[in-house]
Amino acid sequence: MLDKRNELNAWDRDHFFHPSTHMGMHARGETPTRVIAGADGVYITDTTGKKSLDAFAGLYCVNVGYGREKIANAIAEQAKNLAYYHAYVGHGTEASITLSKMIIDRAPEGMSRVYFGLSGSDANETNIKLIWYYNNILGRPEKKKIISRWRGYHGSGVMTGSLTGLELFHKAFDLPRAPILHTEAPYFFRRADRAMNEEQFAQHCADRLEEMILAEGPETVAAFIGEPILGTGGIVPPPKTYWQKIQAVLEKYDVLLVADEVVTGFGRLGTMFGSDHYGMKPDLITIAKGLTSAYAPLSGSIVSDKVWQVLVQGSDQLGAIGHGWTYSAHPICAAAGIANLELVDELGIVENAGSTGAYFRSELSKAIGGHRHVGEVRGDGLMAAIEFVEDKDDRKFFDPAQKIGPQVAAALLERGVIGRAMPQGDILGFAPPLCLTREEADIVVKAAAGAIESVFSNR
Repeated sequence: MLDKRNELNAWDRDHFFHPSTHMGMHARGETPTRVIAGADGVYITDTTGKKSLDAFAGLYCVNVGYGREKIANAIAEQAKNLAYYHAYVGHGTEASITLSKMIIDRAPEGMSRVYFGLSGSDANETNIKLIWYYNNILGRPEKKKIISRWRGYHGSGVMTGSLTGLELFHKAFDLPRAPILHTEAPYFFRRADRAMNEEQFAQHCADRLEEMILAEGPETVAAFIGEPILGTGGIVPPPKTYWQKIQAVLEKYDVLLVADEVVTGFGRLGTMFGSDHYGMKPDLITIAKGLTSAYAPLSGSIVSDKVWQVLVQGSDQLGAIGHGWTYSAHPICAAAGIANLELVDELGIVENAGSTGAYFRSELSKAIGGHRHVGEVRGDGLMAAIEFVEDKDDRKFFDPAQKIGPQVAAALLERGVIGRAMPQGDILGFAPPLCLTREEADIVVKAAAGAIESVFSNR
């Protein structure tokens, strides 16, 4: 067994190109290889037998938890009966058609159709193309700019990486590309003017957006994209009234709203969609991760009736739409989605995310909120973040070279719990499976408190 592990480790370093990894350090063996062998509930186990409570659900993915035989059986049955057929020119499968209906039944009011892809990145690429197509059909060829936010995350493609507002995803890739723009992140903890309350800061963000639209020319601005709650940018809930104020600006200048719900869709915030939670009325919604709980790769662009009617008008003018993916609406992935959404309902996953999430965040605040180097404990639903600061009173941040966030994440892992060191700040993030129990939440809180104490004990 040891020989096999050593062989896998060698193959990994010699042949496997990992995403979001320091390539040189990994290839030289300066960072560890961890080969995951199995998982059940909220726990994963690696090939050494080490078991860890996965308090980040992979990458915000595994909403219903690991080891659900219902989904595995649905995948196997679909593979036996019909492993693949395309969705071009009106073709469908029972799985893809059924899943479309299930999604629209759960989606916010006014949504009409689902276009399927494989990842959140390709779903947002689809959204960009649909936005441009929409305005071309309406005779507005100059209305093409899309405004995102700094610290937003919307994918790693050329255009979706441009939508993403994080330096790591731009550096050395010649990104961002036009016609993508970025406005201020709704990051209340890091607001420049600390005298502002939440509503004042929300108005400030809306004012900056309006100033950008006016400076660019409203006739050139097509859409605004945002996660209901910032995810990879730091797990940052919007300040009070933020989405109401932002939507008022968008409506004023006829700018479409894209809600990127790759993380928040299907229960993460204690509602089926984050748009429901924050009162958003999107024209397009991006979904992935929780759609299948990552048991199979599947994403979607949910199109509102308003946008759909213009797309139909476009086909009447131009013929078949020139957009498609080979694996769109893949039947195996769709079967996984059906079984997953049935489990979401059967297990009360959405309700649990709300109640256990509130308990988890409360216990986390009680355990470590008063620590001298904890600037903020924040979150919503089953998402939480701890932001570390060098000086709490002056809100002075650590030098990034000290890598405080990664140190705490490593200390947490030593205690058997996986959290995520978030980019662009010393922030430890949590987004566990939505089946998390209060007892398991207590384990995470205890491990987090211990990890923080160990890192800061000599400071």
